[in-house]
Amino acid sequence: MNEAAFAYQAVTGDNFCMSAWNGFLLNLKHVLKFTFANTIAKVFMFVGKCGIVFGNCVLAYFIMKGTGDMENVQSPLVPLIICAAMSYLTASLFLDLFDTTVMSMMTCLAIDMDINNGTPKYGPPTFHSKLSKLPAEHETIE
Repeated sequence: MNEAAFAYQAVTGDNFCMSAWNGFLLNLKHVLKFTFANTIAKVFMFVGKCGIVFGNCVLAYFIMKGTGDMENVQSPLVPLIICAAMSYLTASLFLDLFDTTVMSMMTCLAIDMDINNGTPKYGPPTFHSKLSKLPAEHETIE
């Protein structure tokens, strides 16, 4: 709810309480779109975090092996766990911006659709050409 409030507040300039309520209602009205976009974003964020942690741990292992530090430790597991934890925290800080961006863009799209009777008016032409190829919510795909 906090994210929805901040995204709605950034678009409209309303106060926080009014933005929280309106953002909540907007999320309810477009629940499928928000859920789909947030699910895709979470999957990409998870894959990104795993890739960053794995890559940094492999790199740390080869650096320890290449510099001769492997002989100075009893087990490389502890330094690699520390590397993994630090990598995960750093990746989370940066990739959470992607989640905020998805929420903000979905808020902008939903407001645009509400203002223009279900058809978004603003945005790049490539967005509108891709959006027009998608089936409407009430149509079934056979």
